[in-house]
Amino acid sequence: MAYLTRYVWAELSPEERISLMARPSDSSNAFEVAGRILSEVREEGEAAVRRYAKELDGYAPADFRVPASELMAAANALNPKDTDAILAAADAVRRYHAQQGYKSYSLETWPGGVAERRVTPLEVAGLYVPAGTAPLVSTLLMLAIPAQIAGVSRIAVLTPPMNGAMKGKGPDRTILGAAGLLGLDEVYALGGAHGIAALGFGVAGLPRADRIFGPGNAYVAAAKALLAQTPGGAATDLPAGPSEVIIIADDGADPDFVALDLLAQAEHDRLAQVVLIAFSQRFVDCVERALKARLEALPRRDIAAAALGASKAFLVRDEADAVAAANAYAGEHLIIQTADPEAICAQIRHAGSIFIGPWTPEAAGDYAAGPNHALPTAGAARAYGGVSVEMFQKTASVLRFDARGAAAIAPVVERLAALEGLDAHRLAMAVRREKAEEGRI
Repeated sequence: MAYLTRYVWAELSPEERISLMARPSDSSNAFEVAGRILSEVREEGEAAVRRYAKELDGYAPADFRVPASELMAAANALNPKDTDAILAAADAVRRYHAQQGYKSYSLETWPGGVAERRVTPLEVAGLYVPAGTAPLVSTLLMLAIPAQIAGVSRIAVLTPPMNGAMKGKGPDRTILGAAGLLGLDEVYALGGAHGIAALGFGVAGLPRADRIFGPGNAYVAAAKALLAQTPGGAATDLPAGPSEVIIIADDGADPDFVALDLLAQAEHDRLAQVVLIAFSQRFVDCVERALKARLEALPRRDIAAAALGASKAFLVRDEADAVAAANAYAGEHLIIQTADPEAICAQIRHAGSIFIGPWTPEAAGDYAAGPNHALPTAGAARAYGGVSVEMFQKTASVLRFDARGAAAIAPVVERLAALEGLDAHRLAMAVRREKAEEGRI
């Protein structure tokens, strides 16, 4: 059985390339379902949230908020080695993000006129941390630490209750423990599109978030996107749906490394997508054999196998074609395992995060390398970068002009206002100029 459907890049038309690079989630009914859920939550409030929590999660406690005492108890119950790993990863993430953030400044743009940029943090940030089938502790670190550095007033963490055999048992204890270690005290056991709606509208005991962050399945991503378009709804960070990776590997790459990097994304979600760009059929054959051998031993092999069903291998003639294919895909993660990966990296314009060389697996970036792993998916890397401290901040401009400044800027403003035919604008400046000149400044 071949896991990677093969295509020769040079033989594909532009239309075929676009079609083949569509993500599996593009054909889902996520937007239809999420739209219905948002509408019901907006109209019915808590009743709709509870109905979906019971139906989809099997868990709808009297209060969705997890007591702070439970967070600390979970933190204390962590295996000491797990605690050390979480804190070590948090330290790397914190040091990397500490270099970020908007800067305040002011300057005199006209004699007597000062323009200032003021930076303030969000008041309420909502953090979505997936945990239904896999508790993504790393996502909590990636979202909470930039929010803390930015100085967000209120950080509300939303994490779904456990699924599978543990369905109905409440939130994952590791997520709760990590929240306790990070000093977070506001965690809600709620997930899915209904959780996003509750956080976006401020119902069912949740605060109304100014902006919601975090990756999720297709329904979560759709709910975030729709909410951002709703008047009064919460803004979103970036399009972040099912995970994806694209790997450029030449014949000198280690097929086992490549196969494991593909599987590391495939095991996330049945709608995840993995793509290989290779230079020979022989190398793809080697990767196929490694995939088969490694897949059988994975606990989440059924999920990974389902994701591989939508995966592809593009055969290219040279590095120029490889770069063109990678830029066209605009992947969440791009791994480059070639003889000269830096040369290829320099030509990449569209990628959420790039991993250079055989010793830099995407898994390192997922957990502890430092850069954020909450990244744009589904081609959104053409316009977005990953989550950063700046996303938790806002800027406002502040202007201070005295009479001298008003007189100095007035001729330009008056002329431009007249050019646009906005006479009240012109007069607002002209009258001030006249009065300033009467004062003989």
